[in-house]
Amino acid sequence: MRIDCNDLTETLEDSHLQLVKDLLLFTATKEKIPDKAEVSLSFVTNKEIQKINATYRGIDQPTDVISFALEEEAEGELSVNDADLPLILGDIIISIEKAEEQREAYGHTFERELGFLAVHGLLHLLGYDHMNEDDEKIMFGKQEEILGAFDLER
Repeated sequence: MRIDCNDLTETLEDSHLQLVKDLLLFTATKEKIPDKAEVSLSFVTNKEIQKINATYRGIDQPTDVISFALEEEAEGELSVNDADLPLILGDIIISIEKAEEQREAYGHTFERELGFLAVHGLLHLLGYDHMNEDDEKIMFGKQEEILGAFDLER
């Protein structure tokens, strides 16, 4: 899987970026994502993610992670299934400030929180959700399984 990674805050260390890329590739293997798949990952400030959250979700406050899936098909939309084209999964946007706030609140490492948010975002791109209790149990169980296997437990 190709990962286009952008630290728009210019605050992350190279080791953080590499950790997240490695974790997303690990998740891609676990979830059997095709090698030709692509995902965009951006790290932003609370101010920037608040604008995005207000614009696209109608919630005028910062959040930790937002995902925009590009492979979802709307009713009546044409499907393009060309084996030569990459599978563009979508965009994951993570607030570095929220990640730091949550790291402190949950008492674990910044790396663990960053990894959690990246996996959470990717699972949303793959169609997982947590809108009801059953779906939440499945998605959060999957997250913990991946993070544990990657040795990023709490």
